[in-house]
Amino acid sequence: MTPDSPLARHRPAPGTRLRAACLAGALALASQAALAWSNHALGTWPAMAALPEVAQAAPVPAESLERFLAAQGDKLVALLAQEEQWARQQVPNYPPLPDALRFRTDQASPAQLRERFIEALRLNPLSRLTLFVQLPPDQTAMGRPTMPWDQVTPMQRDEAVKKQTFLALREGEPVPVVDVLASASDEPDYGLDIGLWEDNGTAQGKRYAMGKQPFGNPALEFASQAPMHMGFFHEAGIIYLAAPFLKRTYPEYRVHLYATLSRFALRNGHPYWGWRFGGWAMHYLQDLTQPYHARVLPGVGVPTMLWVNTIDLVGIGAPKRDAITLVSNRHLALENYQRHRLLGAAAAPADALLAALRNTAGDVGAPFSAAALRETVTREAVARSDAVDTTLAKLMPARYVSDPAYTLGETEPEPDLAALLQRQDPASVKAMDATLGELLQSFGRHSRALVRSLLAPGP
Repeated sequence: MTPDSPLARHRPAPGTRLRAACLAGALALASQAALAWSNHALGTWPAMAALPEVAQAAPVPAESLERFLAAQGDKLVALLAQEEQWARQQVPNYPPLPDALRFRTDQASPAQLRERFIEALRLNPLSRLTLFVQLPPDQTAMGRPTMPWDQVTPMQRDEAVKKQTFLALREGEPVPVVDVLASASDEPDYGLDIGLWEDNGTAQGKRYAMGKQPFGNPALEFASQAPMHMGFFHEAGIIYLAAPFLKRTYPEYRVHLYATLSRFALRNGHPYWGWRFGGWAMHYLQDLTQPYHARVLPGVGVPTMLWVNTIDLVGIGAPKRDAITLVSNRHLALENYQRHRLLGAAAAPADALLAALRNTAGDVGAPFSAAALRETVTREAVARSDAVDTTLAKLMPARYVSDPAYTLGETEPEPDLAALLQRQDPASVKAMDATLGELLQSFGRHSRALVRSLLAPGP
């Protein structure tokens, strides 16, 4: 996918053009890099192995969404109404759910309950939501039935998903909690947030009243999920003044909604959906531990952003295009390295990255809360963002992270950057792992904090 500039969609009036131009093109990277981590399950498995409440939990019976809704639908009516009120009061710039889409159970068949629930959550109606788990990379199917990738996601361009192995579950089949949670932590990237905006050309985009897509190309599949998976809470004031659409990001809405559903299901006798909703909530939290999802242009200071956009207005566009391409390539390079390193680490339990994910030394302090996304998770990611960008530029082969004429994943088939770095410069692997390990330690720590909050007593 080629980065796409939203300049044409956020064209300011002539009198404010210089001011508004400072960021209007920067979010082009969101069009192709809406995935913060490539396969969240690879990080969730080891992170949860360090949490006895998950690692030692008894298996839970798989349960279809229709069965869950049939059993708890009436209670969910009130719960989702309360959740809507919370979002309207607590999430800045939240687009209220239309009254016609509020969840209701009257005269509904199982299929209608499912449809109404999907609409009340404003999910992509093509979301599969089938009974499955992802197979860990160090295991084999052992004769268990597998599922084609297109029974898990409707998305066509996610090549990483196509390489994963999914196991089909039967109603009532016992499933390890860690597998439910890890598999679900990757699931929001399977198209749950695709096509929600009114300019996406979808039926749901017209019904859901989310408004126009804040940034990115509304015609691109992955681009439409970005505002749900990114949280730009700590940019300079001039950036928000220039680009107010940056404030229209909604991971807080998703985390709170799914955490609420998780607690409800766990406390009302539906542990499978309790953990599956918990994995969904975890996904967005994990997204925000990735610096390129918490800051618009890591490695590019505000003066530089102002300068390259100003000269772009007078026809010198190459510096801005180059800056966007380089940041986008580094974002994708980090995901690529993370995925391949964790796949390779599965057979090496003492691997440094697995140790970082299992490291519980920092699992102290205040419990997870809705405010943590702004006050803790993204602050950490933003504080690390420039150093991460510098490390990628220094350690990765220059072609992939420092050549603006090269687009990672488009110029040629995407390489295995972990294997490539090991062959070309083994000494750099340790330094690269140290940088990634810091991020993954936060990934694990915040994920465990969220799970503890789901299990904590209270309303």
